[in-house]
Amino acid sequence: MTLETMRPNPTWDSAAYEDTVSTLAAHREDLTYLVWGGDWCKDCRALLPDFAAALEAAEIPDGRIEELAVDTDKQGPKVDEYDVEYIPTVVVLDDDGTEVTRFVESESLPPSVYLAEQLESALETA
Repeated sequence: MTLETMRPNPTWDSAAYEDTVSTLAAHREDLTYLVWGGDWCKDCRALLPDFAAALEAAEIPDGRIEELAVDTDKQGPKVDEYDVEYIPTVVVLDDDGTEVTRFVESESLPPSVYLAEQLESALETA
């Protein structure tokens, strides 16, 4: 099942987020994004279209993005396995299936910016 909220925002300006797109693109073949959301969720509707646009701008392969829809009780695929309580939540995994970082709705930065910063810290210094 795909999320309507993961349709890329056509007005998102990738040039304004050049560093973010560059960081995401640098790891496009190394990381997988698990995205939990609900089309009924106002936070998802506000945050995920821009995140999807950033992933598109970074040319992240579709096979590296897994959209996981939850119901209004926030129940759905892999929720328990990844301890998802709030949506949107984005968990970034390496090819070994190890969690590299995660975005949870309460972060003060947009998902793409937050995750790019976390990835730089986690992977650039590794």
